[in-house]
Amino acid sequence: MNYKMILNILGWVLKIEAACMLLPLLCAVCYGETAEIYVFVLCALLCLLVGTGISLRRPKNKVMYAREGFVAVALSWVLLSIFGALPFVISKNIPNFIDAFFETVSGFTTTGASILTDVEALPKSLLMWRSFSHWLGGMGVLVFLMAILPLSGSGNVFLLKAESPGPAVSKLVPKVKSTAKLLYLIYIAFTVFQIVLMLLGGEDLFTSLTLTFGTAGTGGFGILNSGIAGYSRYTQYLITVFMIAFGVDFSLYYMLFFRNPKSFFKSDELKTYLLIIAAAIFLIFCNTRYLFDTTEETFRNVSFTVGSIITTTGYSTYDFNLWPQFSKTILVLLMFIGACAGSTGGGIKVSRIMILCKSIVKEIRLYAHPRTTLKLKMSGRTIEHETVRGVNVYMSAYVCFFVGALLIISFDNFDFTTNFTAIAATMNNIGPGLNMVGPMGNFSAFSPLSKMVMSICMLVGRLEIFPMLMLFSPYTWKK
Repeated sequence: MNYKMILNILGWVLKIEAACMLLPLLCAVCYGETAEIYVFVLCALLCLLVGTGISLRRPKNKVMYAREGFVAVALSWVLLSIFGALPFVISKNIPNFIDAFFETVSGFTTTGASILTDVEALPKSLLMWRSFSHWLGGMGVLVFLMAILPLSGSGNVFLLKAESPGPAVSKLVPKVKSTAKLLYLIYIAFTVFQIVLMLLGGEDLFTSLTLTFGTAGTGGFGILNSGIAGYSRYTQYLITVFMIAFGVDFSLYYMLFFRNPKSFFKSDELKTYLLIIAAAIFLIFCNTRYLFDTTEETFRNVSFTVGSIITTTGYSTYDFNLWPQFSKTILVLLMFIGACAGSTGGGIKVSRIMILCKSIVKEIRLYAHPRTTLKLKMSGRTIEHETVRGVNVYMSAYVCFFVGALLIISFDNFDFTTNFTAIAATMNNIGPGLNMVGPMGNFSAFSPLSKMVMSICMLVGRLEIFPMLMLFSPYTWKK
């Protein structure tokens, strides 16, 4: 295990977090929040000092293998969340560290689950920090690190693999660093485009920034207690479009803008993703038509909710707890499906669902014709056996972890729907669930133990289980 290289990466991650705190610090200066100015200065200096201290000695051996990459990514996200929680604790806006840690993990993992009962009571700078954490976590902190720093060595691909969501990760260009830069350039371009459109729609700069950060990272932290319901129809439609856009595999945008535009429209995952969205909107529209005054209002609220849930953003314009059971069941299914692989969205991912379905069909055909040679294909390409095996192992680990977490939080003695959707919402990085944790509720009623379990669920969901599990495996630390 190359401990020096891991410490070097952790140090740089903390230094990047210190730099990122300059945005909420600037926000505190602009709004004259004197107490928060001192808080963010102190927290930024603390991150900088600790980060510099553990990365002071440059490692001579820069070779990293899979386990170093996975451990570095998992520890980076834990460290980010611990130090990211300090502004809430020091400012006493969330004095309990476990609550602050839960809120911060929810931010960086782009979950959007909250323990706050009155969001509007927070200072503007802390609201900015909550939303900005979504943007940082959306594309990945280590991906950002690889894009801006001269990290060398053969292990960068393992960092990319550990942090990028999906069953398989491929380089867009030969160098991993160039791939990271391209991903972030596309991510920044989309973010700026949405901010400009929000401003043109009449929203102020603070609202445009915070809501765009939440949309881009598919996170869902709002700045109003009413969520997105109080904004104009233009803003709601705009956020709907961009939520769905950020749920698309970013490598497809690279192909669309820089390589082969035709391949964008040939993607089986993209077609399935859009088909699921269209089908869910149609079914829920028919089922909830009587709840709204006009057809336009029905379509706007339904399409927004479907886009928000499948991309695991978690924004809401309407309390879908009030919808019929059929509609709520569809939403729960969307929570598990999630967005496309390689996007900022969470969930199991559309590509994994497709591979599982194709595997089932293949097995049925093999039972009927045992001597037939069959290959699984997506978008015209053969799916490697290693990828199929990885999906099967992932799903097994997913179910085991989900059931274990559900059992632990059941000690709080809340109803099954609340408990089940709370784990679904945190492990799939969605935010709202049903009943007590619905769009008009929050997670404050859970015990400290349950909050820690759900914090781990959020990290496990964002890093797709194995990087976090490797921290607790004895095989990871053996020579």
